[in-house]
Amino acid sequence: MARVWRRRRSADTPRPAGRRWARLRRSGSRATQVIARVTRRRSPASSGTGDLTTGTVVLAGPRRTGRRFSVRSRSVEQIAPLSPAMPPLAARPDPESGVVTIPLLPGERTPVRRLQFALANGCTVASLMLGMAAVFLAIAGDLRLAAIALLACVVFDGCDGGLARKFGVASPFGAQMDSLADLSSFGVAAGIVTYQWLVTEGAAPVLAAPTCALVAVCAAIRLARFNVSPKNGRYFCGVPTTMVAAVLALNIVIGPELPPNVLVAGVAVYAVAMVTSFPYAKLASVGRLPLWLWVVPAIGVMISVPFTFVAVVAGYLLSGPLLWVRQRHRPALAA
Repeated sequence: MARVWRRRRSADTPRPAGRRWARLRRSGSRATQVIARVTRRRSPASSGTGDLTTGTVVLAGPRRTGRRFSVRSRSVEQIAPLSPAMPPLAARPDPESGVVTIPLLPGERTPVRRLQFALANGCTVASLMLGMAAVFLAIAGDLRLAAIALLACVVFDGCDGGLARKFGVASPFGAQMDSLADLSSFGVAAGIVTYQWLVTEGAAPVLAAPTCALVAVCAAIRLARFNVSPKNGRYFCGVPTTMVAAVLALNIVIGPELPPNVLVAGVAVYAVAMVTSFPYAKLASVGRLPLWLWVVPAIGVMISVPFTFVAVVAGYLLSGPLLWVRQRHRPALAA
């Protein structure tokens, strides 16, 4: 008759013998069972002695033996670390060095597609270079040319994405390059040019400097959020950085003469508008508005271009909160 297992009363008490104790030793704790299930995948050419050839780790379930389960036991030293993540399908390992490289241009790498890829990304580089030129011109004191350079950045920024989609050479590299160029041109360069303009208009540097720095910070937040957020075909989530840079540049060129503190407050409003969650209509949707809505701006342009510009910008900034309120109350009305 097997000896009944009893709990050890002290560390000096010898371990009990019998089947029950042996069964407990075979089963082990839950953590031991989980570790024991981690085995290495063997290659077909392996000898079956447990030697690893692939360097990968797989989870193997227990083997059924009769009415109970028995787990293959392996020591902790035999468990290999997890293999690194497999590279994407587009990755190309170098047979000599073993380094995995990801091509910048996805798909077929023909000379024509390479030229199209270079043209699309060349527009991004041109936008970045024009942003640097705007900074140099602003430091030299030529603010109007600096503003025109920012407007040229906006044009090239719209061309790179359009060309990439038209030629079918859009890539993650191009998207990241465009985002970095936008931060440099529409965040940093636009902030520096705006600072020079505000100081020239008589604003205190202690107010102009943090306000223009806020433009760069909000632009970075806006671009980072745009990269990780799902895209909406009808509305922007906040005012785009491109539009804010264009408005700041147009303020320098055709903006009205306003008090310096009002100009600083306006720049701060533009910066905060980039990081709000208000929905703003895209330019394609604005272009489809009824023609009678364009009568008032057309008449205003004949009277005063600067104040018409301010009225149009203010109307667009107010459209975001109004659309947000309308979308919030629409489900309640439908219920």
